[in-house]
Amino acid sequence: MNLPATEANMATNSIVMPELLSCMADAVTAVDKYVADAKSALYSRVSTGEKVDRTKMDLEQHAAHGFGWIATYGETLREVEHWARRLSDEGKFGEIEALLSQILFSEYCAQLIGGIPMNQGEVIRASDLEVTDAANTLQSAPSVQRFLAEGKTPAVMAAAAKHLPDALGRATVENTGLDETLDMIRDQFRRYSDDRIVPHAHEWHLKNDYIPMDVVNEMSEMGVFGLTIPEEYGGLGMGKTSMCVVSEELSRAYIGTGSLGTRSEIAGELILIGGTDEQKEKYLPAIASGEILPTAVFTEPNTGSDLGSLKTRAVKDGDTYKITGNKTWITHPVRADLMTVLTRTDPATNNFSGLSMFLCEKPRGDDANPFPADGMTGGEIEVLGYRGMKEYEIGFDAFEVPAKNLLGEVEGMGFKHLMATFEGARIQTAARAIGVAQCALELGLRYALDRVQFGRPIYEFPRVSNKLVMMAAELIGVRQLTYFSARQKDSGKRCDLEAGMAKLLGARVAWAAADNALQIHGGNGFAMEYPISRVLADARILNIFEGAGEVQAMVIARRVLDTAN
Repeated sequence: MNLPATEANMATNSIVMPELLSCMADAVTAVDKYVADAKSALYSRVSTGEKVDRTKMDLEQHAAHGFGWIATYGETLREVEHWARRLSDEGKFGEIEALLSQILFSEYCAQLIGGIPMNQGEVIRASDLEVTDAANTLQSAPSVQRFLAEGKTPAVMAAAAKHLPDALGRATVENTGLDETLDMIRDQFRRYSDDRIVPHAHEWHLKNDYIPMDVVNEMSEMGVFGLTIPEEYGGLGMGKTSMCVVSEELSRAYIGTGSLGTRSEIAGELILIGGTDEQKEKYLPAIASGEILPTAVFTEPNTGSDLGSLKTRAVKDGDTYKITGNKTWITHPVRADLMTVLTRTDPATNNFSGLSMFLCEKPRGDDANPFPADGMTGGEIEVLGYRGMKEYEIGFDAFEVPAKNLLGEVEGMGFKHLMATFEGARIQTAARAIGVAQCALELGLRYALDRVQFGRPIYEFPRVSNKLVMMAAELIGVRQLTYFSARQKDSGKRCDLEAGMAKLLGARVAWAAADNALQIHGGNGFAMEYPISRVLADARILNIFEGAGEVQAMVIARRVLDTAN
């Protein structure tokens, strides 16, 4: 049903419903045309004949990466419009949803026309892609003009700001549009997080302590590690959308707890995709129950995102393989029981083709003796944030693994297996970013309401409340983009593009939210005793792991360009 104009709508001269829904749909159409024009312009610069030339893509890196951002904005606005339409049909698209939606549309349309911040000091503008005329056409679209003129006025921002204090204590400012089951799951994990994680997270961070095993065991009992593993293997058999909700709430409490499930997600998906029946039956139930804690061992000191140049070797010797090489940025390896290790089994290759994945068992260690296994040593990497599990460099020296633990018992499939996990991993990372951003919003909002300066709460100053309103608006966008990616994955559709977009945008939204929330805290935010200092440090990693922002933007651009022109 269409909702009527409210008193707030009329008082603020904001766009009223159903006009708002119509304007959103028309704006998405106009943005789609701009994205298509930008795609054509980029394609003409980076193609040779009928295909994209990678050398040209590298030379045009700023424009190519920028197009990745332009395409991401287009998909985000589309998913917000779809969400708004669904809520409206159910009679649930209320005033705060309407206000935040038009604020987001206003801001993102303005950035598409004037320049999108890819990073600090890096902006993609229409002139960089030689589509200034297309940007002018976008700006002249009546719906876009409405959003630019009326969507984010001081009065609209103030009206939205009046709603935010009412959201304290709720999981989200907006109605997310999820079903009752997922709302119940969110409530369950929010209550658990507030009780068992939030009161202790900052101390764990400051002391660089491990997340206590009793918390890990409780999360296991709640099904965190078997959430998406099929029931036939002892998991809950739920979809990626439920994984998003759980990851959001655990990450809102502490990114470490939100990330504990990442390793189980990756290991579980690797085994489901590439494992033999024996490997599935042996490992999946134990991962689902939390009996086995896995860790991912992929990155090397000199490879980073360039996995094709990976050098760690696995040499077959009878019924075993012996692994030799160095790995780095390995999360939670000391307490892990199972390592998914990417190695090179074909020494004649220097690309992706000679890589294989192994399921390497190891005993749990501790700080005194982190790796009590023959042929394996390691040292901790001290980090700014993202603590609670600890990061390590690991050296393998003829570390033995049974040949039957080669994933799928077929060599040369490692990169293919790993690529198949990227969709789920990036969806989960986007959800973690949402949780971190939500935490920053809540910390900033509470502080702004409590902090009194010049005789009134600082929340009453527009430069403060506007920051928080923009956080809430961007959270709507990245939530809907992430949930869309999860639904695509759950329905068996390819979603590497949408998952990458969600991860790319989520990382920037989380960092902006944390940075602005710290600014709201002023000097106190710079003090280690305030949790926002931890959230800022935690947010910074999101633009690096699971595909650095620069790599992710390039992947998005290539994927879109590879579609029909």
